[in-house]
Amino acid sequence: MNLRVTWVQPEDLVGHELRQAAEDGRDASAIASRWHAAGGRPAPLAAGASPTPRPDLRPLAEHLLDELSTLPSALSATEPTALAAIQELTPHRPPAYEEPPPPGGNDTLRDRLHASWLGRAAGCLLGKPVEKLPLPAIRALARAAGNWPLTTWFTEVGVPRDLLAAHPWNRRSAPTSLAENIDGMPEDDDLNYPLLDLLLLQRYGRDFTTADVARLWLDELPAGRTFTAERVAYRNLLDGVEPPLTALRRNPFREWIGAQIRADVHGWTHPGDPAGAAAQAYRDAALTHTANGIYGAMFVAATIATAATGTADVHRALAAGLSVVPPRSRLAAAVRLGIESARETPDFDAVVDRLHTTLGGYHWVHAVPNAAILAAALTHADGDFTRSICAAVSGGWDTDSNGATAGSVAGLLAGHPDRLPERWTSPLKNRLSTSIPSFDGIGFDSLAELTYLEAVRP
Repeated sequence: MNLRVTWVQPEDLVGHELRQAAEDGRDASAIASRWHAAGGRPAPLAAGASPTPRPDLRPLAEHLLDELSTLPSALSATEPTALAAIQELTPHRPPAYEEPPPPGGNDTLRDRLHASWLGRAAGCLLGKPVEKLPLPAIRALARAAGNWPLTTWFTEVGVPRDLLAAHPWNRRSAPTSLAENIDGMPEDDDLNYPLLDLLLLQRYGRDFTTADVARLWLDELPAGRTFTAERVAYRNLLDGVEPPLTALRRNPFREWIGAQIRADVHGWTHPGDPAGAAAQAYRDAALTHTANGIYGAMFVAATIATAATGTADVHRALAAGLSVVPPRSRLAAAVRLGIESARETPDFDAVVDRLHTTLGGYHWVHAVPNAAILAAALTHADGDFTRSICAAVSGGWDTDSNGATAGSVAGLLAGHPDRLPERWTSPLKNRLSTSIPSFDGIGFDSLAELTYLEAVRP
């Protein structure tokens, strides 16, 4: 059997780690020269490309990865990883506040959570067929179907064959996520991780530790359903490495978007407490991520916690999210750029072009550019659900993840599942497929109830 496990072989990781070093201010020029002289790839592969096996380089790759981890970063003071250091740089975090009790009981929060789960699924599903495609391809495919600016699901109906051949859909997602194929919500890691976080709270409570997250993953998360930073951290766990070293050891993906897609439950269960949501998201994220990778999770958790009250608009929610992120970090700067660009420019395509020009040097799965697109999309949409998810997906980069988070926030702001357009909710058929035990086929109404019980648990 020829089974090659990508994302974790040392020779596949060195190029990514050299890129990470350049981004976080480590001088890796001497190490890069040694790697290239030995025949190592000078740069990471493009999205979707398969590396050529080079087991002959593995011993050198392992040595260089370990050596790279010892290089000091010039950005460590402004982009710390320890929670205490992050909080020291963000002294003006908003305090927790009590949501006024809704008339007629507590059903309002249940409704918001239901709408948010549906929104997360719809936004994710919208972005699935164009994940990994470059921005010009996304625009070309949508325009050919008469769907630009984006207002509904992608379809290949009416799209010329030569265009489809030049820009093929995501091969795993097209059979389940084009308009003509949707039949319930298919499995996706953007939905698997919220399910795991529900299990985490049910099993360990809000005082869970990062080690508890690791135990849960080993018990409940199939290794083949992990990618990038999560896959490396999972392998580290199997090798006996304990957190937080799981996020550091030979893990060049530690500032990518993976922790950010795990943040919703931490916000959903802390309505009105953005700082508490961010601190809880930190303990989850620290298993796999550092610095900007963690900030992305904290930003989303605090944003969602504020939107979950039902009393804040999207701009206040984003401000709360930004307040928990070190202000001189690259992620904070990117979020500010996204917000400012969306406020200044009515044409969202022009906003996206500006962000791609400014932040296009990052990998398309990195937390920094994706946080900028998310913030820009939510700001530009001003709370409208359809515009929120469509803008997030039309911005490119990690389309399904950004669509999912935008849908989660916009669903909360809508406040009730009946206020979401039926074209987004009806195809979901209140059914989620997943390989997370005990959740396969569950309805979003049931997930909202389970989430509500964790939100109100003393």
